Amino acid sequence: MSRLAKAHNAVNLGQGFPDVDGPDDIREVAARTLMDGPNQYPPMLGLPDLREAVAESNRRFYGLEIDAQSEVLVTSGATEALADCIMALVSPGDEVVLVEPLYDCYLPLVRRAGGIPVRVRVSPPEWQLDTQKLRAAFSERTKAILINNPMNPTAKVFSAAELQCIADLCREFDAYAICDEVYEHLVFDGAAHRPLMALDGMRERTVRIGSAGKTFSLTGWKVGYVTGPARLIDPVAKAHQWVTFTTPPNLQQAVAYGLRKDDSYYQDLARYLEAKRDRMARGLQALGFSVLPCSATYFLTCGFEELGLGDNDVDVCEVLVKQAGVAAVPVSAFYGADAPTGYIRFCFCKKDWVIDEALARLSAFLTAAGGESA
Repeated sequence: MSRLAKAHNAVNLGQGFPDVDGPDDIREVAARTLMDGPNQYPPMLGLPDLREAVAESNRRFYGLEIDAQSEVLVTSGATEALADCIMALVSPGDEVVLVEPLYDCYLPLVRRAGGIPVRVRVSPPEWQLDTQKLRAAFSERTKAILINNPMNPTAKVFSAAELQCIADLCREFDAYAICDEVYEHLVFDGAAHRPLMALDGMRERTVRIGSAGKTFSLTGWKVGYVTGPARLIDPVAKAHQWVTFTTPPNLQQAVAYGLRKDDSYYQDLARYLEAKRDRMARGLQALGFSVLPCSATYFLTCGFEELGLGDNDVDVCEVLVKQAGVAAVPVSAFYGADAPTGYIRFCFCKKDWVIDEALARLSAFLTAAGGESA
């Protein structure tokens, strides 16, 4: 969709990245460290200062006591972290429970590791997890569950009851939890993220993944971090050694600085994105889209049934990018098979004028289309 957006000079609300760079002070630390050096290989596990900052952040926000020396690993982005965790913890024939819709790298990574995906769905509009279906997905062959909380593309935050159910099943079936928590600080309406790792009995069987790209609006930096017990971080680090080995030291130093920013930064970031969510949601609802609940992340999921734009989400996205000049993403792209086709995803982490321009283009297109059909 990003290629189509460029080809048709469309406003790109498809790919999930902000259109403004992150805080000046963090970027200044990166620039200064780049010039001052050193610029040689940093430690394979990550700069000690960043690992310590990650441990401090776990304690500060979640009350988790983490050993920075043995329980934190720095990676070149969260996707690399996911690949490392899956390669390290999943062996051929192991079953891995996945919650659909899901981030698009999950299925190929599990399959390339020889794992067997077992998919469980959350269903619109509320995206509630059917705990009976989740229980049915676990067996003596289950090695791990991979969850994205907060969740892309649904913008769902797992409830306390859902997290407790996952934790209970992991303990009962002696399974690991691989937790993609890159949107941990992008939670709205006064709510707070709760890591699965913080639940009773999960500290020793969970690896959780964070992302400086999402936390500081610096997605191009590709700095991620994995937190987990030493017995799991050790094999994950061995996988990391053969994938990227390390991550640019100046970016690591800047992220360490960023993680120590005061609470107002994190609060302001959530409020800033919440306002953009509301701005886009009001506009889309006024145009006739059905806007589903959005508790976190960068994304709004919308139905289009009343608009007469097409029979499925792929066709509708093609119509919008080519004829309206606005790019969205079909939600069916986030399923392994048999996907629902009635929803599309818009990204709202954009400048206000970009959101307004997209809404104006959609309004003009829908008005013209309504006049033609009349």
